[in-house]
Amino acid sequence: MRIEKIVVERDAFAQCAEYLQSKNWTNVLLIADRHTQAAAGDELIRRLKKKQINSTVCLIDPDQNGDVKADEVSLIQALIAIDHNIDALLAVGAGTIHDIARFCSDKTRIPFVSIPTAPSVDGFTSVGAPLIIRGRKTTLKAVCPQALFADVGVLTAAPAEMIAAGFGDMLAKFTSLADWRFGHLTAGEPYSEEAAAITETALRKCVSHVEQIAAKEEEGIRVLMDALIESGQAMLLFGQSHPASGAEHHLSHFWEMDFIEKGRAQILHGAKVAAATVLIANVYKQYRSEIMKAGIVIDTPDPERIAGLLKQAGAPVSPEDLQIDEELVSASLQKAHTLRDRHTMLRYLNEQKAQLKKENLQ
Repeated sequence: MRIEKIVVERDAFAQCAEYLQSKNWTNVLLIADRHTQAAAGDELIRRLKKKQINSTVCLIDPDQNGDVKADEVSLIQALIAIDHNIDALLAVGAGTIHDIARFCSDKTRIPFVSIPTAPSVDGFTSVGAPLIIRGRKTTLKAVCPQALFADVGVLTAAPAEMIAAGFGDMLAKFTSLADWRFGHLTAGEPYSEEAAAITETALRKCVSHVEQIAAKEEEGIRVLMDALIESGQAMLLFGQSHPASGAEHHLSHFWEMDFIEKGRAQILHGAKVAAATVLIANVYKQYRSEIMKAGIVIDTPDPERIAGLLKQAGAPVSPEDLQIDEELVSASLQKAHTLRDRHTMLRYLNEQKAQLKKENLQ
């Protein structure tokens, strides 16, 4: 799996049309929602028409809360819209739209092209498709886009909360990288120094440009988008999401599943991850002596520093900021690690606690 072309420029849509023409793709399907179609889809279609490329649009319907979700209903809607004469799928949107398009591309063997409309997640260039199946968050391995075209003007005009969410998804690498190294050293989980270095470099770039990102300056948005793409490429290189997803993502998935069960409106992935990252960093700081009993020394991230950076970018820093109550927080800290087969520090702490309880009962 490889990505043939990545463009983050002001003329990205024109370059996209030229790319599609070079592939001799004359019929494409845009998968979008009404917001992303207005933000980018309409202009993209105008560019395609100039190259005699026919396009149809599948607007994914929102649920009763107004949320567009990558669930069974949305997947079926997109699959039904895919005609036998379609040459390529164009994912026009953020994370959810890409997850839908990625799944459909994998199942139909029709290539898809990424058209990000906001620098909000790091999954644009990855193969993982986090889907909601029967109310449970399940990540399936699918395919990466064949190319990516991101218009900087569209990205800069994205809502501030989506930009903050993207920054939150990047700062999650503080804890995910620590978890990944812990799992490698204590449980023999596979590890890649190259993928880890790519992710850490992308993270450092975002930290050093936090002021420009917060101000929605073009330079800052470029840095953030590039970092999100690089994080996705690290996952693509490694073949799994370890470089970019640890206990903080497991908490986010747990909260999302609870929201679905209760019929509550969803919160941006990066916003949940931002709050979860500070929470997990605090847990790891509090229980650092227990973690060191695993026989290794891991530099656990500084929660105060992470919170300060997130605040600067306008991202949430605690579950309370997202109206997530203490009961759900407590449940997630005890159970979220079971959602993925990863030996995170959170899993280790829970397993040690369970073992101690078992010994006391004997």
